[in-house]
Amino acid sequence: MEPVSGSPWVSVPRNRLLPIRMSTEHAGTEWTPENPAEEPVSPTARAMEDIGIYIVVTIGLDTPINLSIFRAGIESLLARCPRLGCIQVADGSSNGGARWARTAVNAEDHMIVPRLDGAAVAAYPDKAVEDYVASLSTLPMDRSRALLEFHLLDFPTSEATSTVAVRVHHAYGDGMSLMALLMTSTRSGAADTKCQPATPTPTPPPRRPTRAGAIYASQRRPPLSAGALPLVAWVWSYLVVAWNTAADLAYFAATILFLSDPRTLFKRADDDEFHAKGFVHRSLSLDDVKFLKSSMNCTVNDVLVAVTSAALSRYYFRKSGDTNTSKICLRSLLPVNTRPATSLQTYVNVIESDKRNEVTWGNKLGYIILPFYLAMHEDPLAYIRKAKKVLDRKKRSLEVILTYKIGLIFTKFFGVKVGTSIFRCLFARTTIVFSNMVGPAEQVELCGHPVAFLAPSVYGIPEALIIHYQSYRSTIKIILSVDEDKFSDCHQLLDDFDQTLTVMKDAASILSTSTKND
Repeated sequence: MEPVSGSPWVSVPRNRLLPIRMSTEHAGTEWTPENPAEEPVSPTARAMEDIGIYIVVTIGLDTPINLSIFRAGIESLLARCPRLGCIQVADGSSNGGARWARTAVNAEDHMIVPRLDGAAVAAYPDKAVEDYVASLSTLPMDRSRALLEFHLLDFPTSEATSTVAVRVHHAYGDGMSLMALLMTSTRSGAADTKCQPATPTPTPPPRRPTRAGAIYASQRRPPLSAGALPLVAWVWSYLVVAWNTAADLAYFAATILFLSDPRTLFKRADDDEFHAKGFVHRSLSLDDVKFLKSSMNCTVNDVLVAVTSAALSRYYFRKSGDTNTSKICLRSLLPVNTRPATSLQTYVNVIESDKRNEVTWGNKLGYIILPFYLAMHEDPLAYIRKAKKVLDRKKRSLEVILTYKIGLIFTKFFGVKVGTSIFRCLFARTTIVFSNMVGPAEQVELCGHPVAFLAPSVYGIPEALIIHYQSYRSTIKIILSVDEDKFSDCHQLLDDFDQTLTVMKDAASILSTSTKND
């Protein structure tokens, strides 16, 4: 992370952010029974608030930033989602509850144009953006205002003409709701300005929202005319789901209480010290990922989990010098959207319709504790086979739904501190947080500016390494949120992801060619 000796960046201060004004001019109105329109803060949002988890999205733009157009876009965004114009206030109840209170919002107060060292920016523009976004993890937000900021970096980098860093508190929503909101505030680059950007949806949305996967397929009972064998298989599928769910919940409880991953270079030390975060990203080919999906008869998630396991293995054995290449089992915490509609476009359509008030904002996340392995395989496709086996097993479980409900129940009935402690124990006893988000399949605009790339991440989670994947157009971004004091060579870790995908694609190509010849 350090600049080369003699570069002008050496003399640039680490914290270069324009000071955030701490004004109470637009303080929120406290909830009262006479003001019933304001919603109570959900248990999950209260836990997010207590832990202090923030979303940071680095968005590359294909044009310079026009401040007046961008301001109008923010005003439109706030009009579509009033929640973003709210702050949390105490509701006066004995249990210490909170409610979302509307507050006056001036779009300009949420637009920050920092003053950076011109020579350093000219010499190292990519590093200027990277270091600036990293500095956001060290600075508080003005809590008298809505916790939403747009940091405008109007200079070219290797990937974009200008860059916007969006920082928002995670209590406002999860990835699905915020991505849907982004898409409703954008339009495709095509001539039809009324069209929303397309998302990679394989089939038209069903009339009644349903979820896909083995567990949901098992709910459809075969007709009696099918015979005894299909009926037995159907009953057996329910028994498998029940067994897997019980095992997963026991594993979940053991992790909260005592079961911890072994100490490796990926795991943060057991301390309460603050760790500054760095955010780095790399573009990978979505076509390569889809080729592996087709060749190995698996899903995109299978491929991404396999790439992650292989890349971390490559990094670990090179960095540690460990010659024992037998597998080491670590675990990742996988947040999963629990909304009934799996299609992002379906969710966007609801927001755009007259049913906008029925949209479930906030965080609707269940969790999977997903094992992954550090191991060196001669066959790079072995990682995909292993990932597919593990994820197929997880699909036959109600772990996601029940962990979501458990979090809600504990937070609601035992208080925020108890609910928060569950999340803290999960973070402390697992090794990484892993997430994958599907984005638009065609170019979109942000506040009137065409988007070149999207790179979302988070900070505030007590993990040394957080991994996000974000698809957009023909690429998929790998975004790493890392403790700067632990991963000073995080760009080498990005190289490992890039090289791993290439090696897997080449191996799949050879396998496909040999299969055709046979």
